[in-house]
Formats: sequence, structure tokens, C-alpha cells
Amino acid sequence: MDLGISSPQVDNAERGFSFRLDGQLDMRMNQDHLETAADIVNSYDEAELIYILKVYGEERFAKRIARSIVAHRADVGRIEKTIQLAQIINKAVPKREPGKDPATRTFQALRIKVNQEIEEIEKALPIAFDLLNKNGRIAVISFHSLEDRVVKNFAKQQLETDLIPKYIPIKASEIRKSNLKKIGKLIIPSEIEIKENPRSRSAKLRVIERIEE
Repeated sequence: MDLGISSPQVDNAERGFSFRLDGQLDMRMNQDHLETAADIVNSYDEAELIYILKVYGEERFAKRIARSIVAHRADVGRIEKTIQLAQIINKAVPKREPGKDPATRTFQALRIKVNQEIEEIEKALPIAFDLLNKNGRIAVISFHSLEDRVVKNFAKQQLETDLIPKYIPIKASEIRKSNLKKIGKLIIPSEIEIKENPRSRSAKLRVIERIEE
């Protein structure tokens, strides 16, 4: 399972995913979905925007950015374009992380919110796992900490056995056993791969296997 977004979508300015390409603030992977990034940016209040930026973007300057967005709406008008939003963010953020555009986390947060990405991953993992035969494996590639956390939590839940109070008499055979095991260690891209494909730099690969229940 590759949880990353499609490069052709990112590189298409009309889809509105990139802060480097000027286009409408869309960000919908499924064009039948109603809510766009522009809808969120222009209709959500400051508190709602702060929540989205903090939770989905892990943006430490969420308050500054949200306040600037709301102020721009009041003073100038709607925010419709990607570059327009990126410029607002650049002015709001006091410090820059080396090698990372200040708009990165905000655009990530909006994209995740628009497409309900975390909820989709949480639904997809158990479905995919249930489809595995014995010794079948799932390899999951995540690209940011939120995705990786969902994968780790899913594996942890499957590995945990039921907790039985010590004062309740029960046989070992009656305790639910885990039907999952983790394969190997976390895999990250090499320096050579990152050089050949810069978009792989944040990728993490985890493998899980279904075992006899």
C-alpha cells in the first residue's frame, strides 16, 4: 500500500496541490467530492483552521497562519489560488525550517482534511489485512508521521492480546492470540534513492504478516 499522493496530481497546477504552481485551491483527489481546500480556507473560522493545521499539519505556527488567513479574508477578500495562500503563509511564519518551504505543513493539512486521508487509511488497513491468506504480507509506505502513526497503531492493536484481570480464572488456550507479526525493521530510503527521487526522502516502509489464528 503506497499512501503517498500521485506525482502527476501534484505536478498538475489545476489540481491545486502544490504551493509552487499557481492554480485553484482544489486539492480533491476525487473530483466528485464536494469540499475543496478553498472552501475550508474561506469558510472555516480561526479556531477550526488552527485545529486543522495543528492536527493534520503538525504546524507550530498554526495560530499565526490561521489568524493571517482570517485577516486576509476580512481585509482583501477570498483566497482562491495556491500561490496566494503560500504568500500569506510566508508572511505569517517568523522562522523557516532549513530546506522546507513554510507552506509545506499547511498544504499537507488542507490536503489531508479535504480527502479525509487518515480516516481512509484507518478503514483500508483492516480490510486489506482481512483479505490476506496465512503468511500473506502487507507492505505499507507512509510519507509523514500521521500516516506512519496509523500504521503503527494498527499493528500494535493486532499484536495486543486481551487483558484479563489476574483474579479471573482462565486457561491460556482461551486467551485471544495475535494473528499478526511484524516483518523486519522499519525501512527508509538510502541517500542514493533520495538523490535520484527527492520525493522519497520522508518515506517509511513497514511490513506486516498474517499468521495462524
